[in-house]
Amino acid sequence: MTEKNQQYFASNPESAHDFRSFSYDFAGKKLFFKTDAGVFSKNRIDYGTQVLLCTVYENYDKIPAGPILDLGTGYGPVGICLKAIDPKRAIEMVDVNQRSLGLAAQNLAENGLSAKLYLSDRYQKVNGNFAAIIVNPPIRAGKKIVTDMLTGAYDHLLKNGSIFAVLQKKQGAPSAEKNLLKKFDNCQIIKRDKGYYVLRSVRN
Repeated sequence: MTEKNQQYFASNPESAHDFRSFSYDFAGKKLFFKTDAGVFSKNRIDYGTQVLLCTVYENYDKIPAGPILDLGTGYGPVGICLKAIDPKRAIEMVDVNQRSLGLAAQNLAENGLSAKLYLSDRYQKVNGNFAAIIVNPPIRAGKKIVTDMLTGAYDHLLKNGSIFAVLQKKQGAPSAEKNLLKKFDNCQIIKRDKGYYVLRSVRN
């Protein structure tokens, strides 16, 4: 893949660095993030992820005890926000993009937080089961990868554990809902916001 058309889901982006920094207020916590070229949404936390985060927070009491997996963490906004509100909860943050993981490590340190951070293509290096898996799938990576990220959650969830996923209606939310319903035998649209749907399926 050439530098010109490299996507944020590339394993090792070679785009020229373009570091940015910003703060983000979440549930009363002021958090700080450093980003760069070659990662998803480098200028701000994208709207879909904000909708996802707020919806998970609103439904946090439905998540049982156990670790949470931030699948496709990017520079770490989901995992860092959740760790900030619940420091005792174990958080694992994975991504295929090495540059993203480097930034996520810096952002954890900047915010005085710790989490298990490692390279994984979808669930390839993920072990154990989770109380929740949180994902804003990379639509441009293609339908197969997105479907793998969603339906693959089933084998990595504890009993009563949930996957929370955000997708735009026009970019495959109805299809994702059908795939989750087929795999889990349940799927709810728990939030609709400006074309974004947050889907939740529970492993019963």
